[in-house]
Amino acid sequence: MGFKKFNLKPSLQEGIDAMQYTEPTPVQEQALPIILKNEDLMGFAQTGTGKTAAFLIPILEKLDGRTESGIKCLILVPTRELAQQIEVNLIGLGYFTSVSSQAVYGGNQGDLFSAQKNSLTQGVDIIIATPGRFLQHLNLGYVKLDQVEMLVLDEADRMLDMGFVGDIMKISELLPKSKQTLFFSATMDVKIKQLASKLLKNPNEISLAIAKPAEGINQMAFMVFDEFKIPLLEHFLKNQDVKNMIVFASRKTQVDEVTRRLDRLGFSVVAMHSDRTQDERNEAIRLFKSGHYAILVATDIVSRGIDIDDLSHVVNFDIPNEPADYVHRIGRTARAGKNGAGVSFINVDDQVKWSYIEKLIEREIDKYLTPEEIGGSPAYDPSAQKTYGGKKNNFRKKGNNYKGKKGSSSHRSKGNTSNHEKRSKPKNKKSE
Repeated sequence: MGFKKFNLKPSLQEGIDAMQYTEPTPVQEQALPIILKNEDLMGFAQTGTGKTAAFLIPILEKLDGRTESGIKCLILVPTRELAQQIEVNLIGLGYFTSVSSQAVYGGNQGDLFSAQKNSLTQGVDIIIATPGRFLQHLNLGYVKLDQVEMLVLDEADRMLDMGFVGDIMKISELLPKSKQTLFFSATMDVKIKQLASKLLKNPNEISLAIAKPAEGINQMAFMVFDEFKIPLLEHFLKNQDVKNMIVFASRKTQVDEVTRRLDRLGFSVVAMHSDRTQDERNEAIRLFKSGHYAILVATDIVSRGIDIDDLSHVVNFDIPNEPADYVHRIGRTARAGKNGAGVSFINVDDQVKWSYIEKLIEREIDKYLTPEEIGGSPAYDPSAQKTYGGKKNNFRKKGNNYKGKKGSSSHRSKGNTSNHEKRSKPKNKKSE
């Protein structure tokens, strides 16, 4: 019966069908009945499990056909990219309903702020907002919150990491006490539980594969010195079936440097980080999604909330500081049951961080050496104090050599690196 088992309004069901949602995912199966009963919910689920639709569908069901004006639902998110992504999903699912919405996030464009102000004063049904920008509007005195019935915190763990707890609490205190609160996070630790306890009333709890990468992701790691990362990435791109790829780097300067060097090598590549304007960031995502660029180099700004259809590869050029961010990064691929590859470059200094990642995901990932024609490889020993370039680390283990061609490695994961059919390699830039 698919979503028809929930007896949703015909206008909403039409949107679900148009979005080609057939069978509800486990998180949707569990969340919809709870939300439709107006009960608080604390949901823990990994990225790519369909949790956005898990709260949007029941919210649309409850608001469709309502005629009174005023903001009825506030969705708080950590980044403007996630706000935009949720708005896109909301427009698609609610296309045949009467529900209105507005995304509210930061940017330097004056017309953007004015458009947000107009929607807030007119009282659209649903606001999707980043906490900082929403507070700016609140402080100007024209936002009325007395009609809010639902508060949603999506990616709550990320908002906590970004220091938004104070803003969230300020906003929550201004909302009606009788509101329904929905709290979603990919991780579950003491701090997350403490935040949830302050915001929710006798919540239901659902937990699905917390902080675990999807089964369809073939994870692998390479032991590499920093100076060989770009040659290794070039080697990988030339010798594997890469349809499209996101390369994550930890710093904005690193993103720009990797982009420049890949561009000089003839690859079709675009950069994205917080120093780019919102228009530039939107255009980078649009061109990458459309296939104009085969490689997107970015900071963690796109590790959450960006859906790329059939993304074949994710590369951690730098290992993230937070283990949960690794799950979110590689979670950009193998979405909705598809397959993909998550590749990580481990230098000397990142080995302790990598050991924490393996502890989180409860799995040891196969590690390969840098191909001999590129250079030496550090030994993997996170318990030892290492010095970059030291003789102790600059050696190669036997039996774990990666040569790039399929089937040529003497020690590798089962299956191909992406588990995809053979594709053309992104070697050349697309014509303008």
